Amino acid sequence: MDTDACLTGLRAALDGALLGKAEVVERVIACLLARGHLLLEDKPGLGKTTLAKALAAAVGGAFARVQCTPDLLPGDITGFSVFNQKTREFDFQPGPVFADILLADEINRTTPRTQSALLEAMAERQVTVDNVRHRLRDDFLVIATQNPVEHHGTYPLPEAQLDRFAMKLSIGYPDKTHERDMLAAAVNAGHREPTPIQGVLPRVLAGLQDRVAAVAVAPAIQNYLIDLAQLTRTHPKVPLGLSPRGLMTWQRVAQAWAFLQGRPFVTPDDVAAVAVPVLGVRLGGDHDSTAVIREVMATVPVPVYPA
Repeated sequence: MDTDACLTGLRAALDGALLGKAEVVERVIACLLARGHLLLEDKPGLGKTTLAKALAAAVGGAFARVQCTPDLLPGDITGFSVFNQKTREFDFQPGPVFADILLADEINRTTPRTQSALLEAMAERQVTVDNVRHRLRDDFLVIATQNPVEHHGTYPLPEAQLDRFAMKLSIGYPDKTHERDMLAAAVNAGHREPTPIQGVLPRVLAGLQDRVAAVAVAPAIQNYLIDLAQLTRTHPKVPLGLSPRGLMTWQRVAQAWAFLQGRPFVTPDDVAAVAVPVLGVRLGGDHDSTAVIREVMATVPVPVYPA
């Protein structure tokens, strides 16, 4: 299966699940190709779970969902050990984190203790239970959903956890035309689940991710990224600027965006195209993060490319 066919299959699978949201779909694919985790912050009922299921089906991976609540325990995510009376030993029972794609639904409704259970999994693709490390799948991906911060009964995610996400996206409401199409499809389908579309096999996806990692980033582009990162660290409205880990994530997502545009190298436009979703999950504070990001992007001179 060639690259164009793979990407076409992915887009078709996600477009079919999320009507009229081509820009969101493209960014989700960029996050996937960059081997990054995704945070969806939006109101209920806009298709966040549907998107996660469609993505798992599109890559032929195992899907697991955790509904986050205040009484959820870390072991409910990572798994736990159970004593086996026959063998007189403890057997490990893996949790939902051992799927290819894990949906942590309403992640900010569970306690910080349980939120932290995902930190090791997201950062190192492994979990430690009873002092034993358990390796997760190489293509492990977390899609977490979050209620808007003004809702009651939530626990804000700590900065260390937010920095593990590659992007934060909002789906938003569909327009009238696509909402009408959704209603028509619902009438025709009745209560049946839509048939998932498999767009790309896991081994093919791994090859695409390796090609993304090889997309060239010129020194001028890297200097541009560094200048942007340093400006976020001194901006008066940003309490915590971009970390080195966040900077590397930004470069990796820009590589994925360039790859999706059919180019083997990153340009300043690629850096700018993914700035809001990458930085929006990191630059906390009581401010309009999008406005601050655009101000930062407008302040740093754009390098002449190639340089």
